[in-house]
Amino acid sequence: MTIGPVAPAELGLRERKKQRTRQLIAETARRLFTERGFERVTVAEIARVAEVSEQTVFNYFPRKEDLVYWRMKSYQDELVTAIRERGSGESVLAAFSRFVRTPRGLLAARDAEAREQLAALTRMIQESPALLAREHEIFAGYTDTVAALIAEETGAGAREIEPWVAANAMMGVHRALIAYTRRRIVDGARPPRLAREVAAQADRALARLEQGLAGYAAKDPTGGLEREPG
Repeated sequence: MTIGPVAPAELGLRERKKQRTRQLIAETARRLFTERGFERVTVAEIARVAEVSEQTVFNYFPRKEDLVYWRMKSYQDELVTAIRERGSGESVLAAFSRFVRTPRGLLAARDAEAREQLAALTRMIQESPALLAREHEIFAGYTDTVAALIAEETGAGAREIEPWVAANAMMGVHRALIAYTRRRIVDGARPPRLAREVAAQADRALARLEQGLAGYAAKDPTGGLEREPG
């Protein structure tokens, strides 16, 4: 029996095992969901097929919807990092635009099999009110996180709404692009043509947004933030 702190190598092995279990459960759920629909598959069935206990599933995924959206936390971290680490003189909108223009998910899938798997997942999400509602909650959380970051950087007070207006406008573009992409996938569109269509829509939407937010929250060379006169 080991007494005391776990050695780094052992801790790494344990973490890798947890990652493999999480991946197994998530991939099992994805396959069952895309075959029969989210609402028609129970957590108990997922556990049985993955050969784990139902409690193990909930240990990794507290909500059934998390079996679909479990990678979204890393997306939020990437978004916040892109905004927080933008360069001197760069506005928050410019950083957001660069991030949202980067292809991810289906648009970045290279082989036909991966594209069709993601397309099936997209159709499954579109058909599930529970998943769409959970996605709405997730994006609301993203919006609050971005707004809080902007408020912190600009020194906005609790009664000032500019950070929340900016965050909602930007995330609104992002959600509109997701909705557009899903509609086109359901219609049968696939990369690379779909990626070009989405990029064109993003350019138009962000150009519209830039007319009102282009100079907002731009970092100055001294490390502070420039405020628009007013």
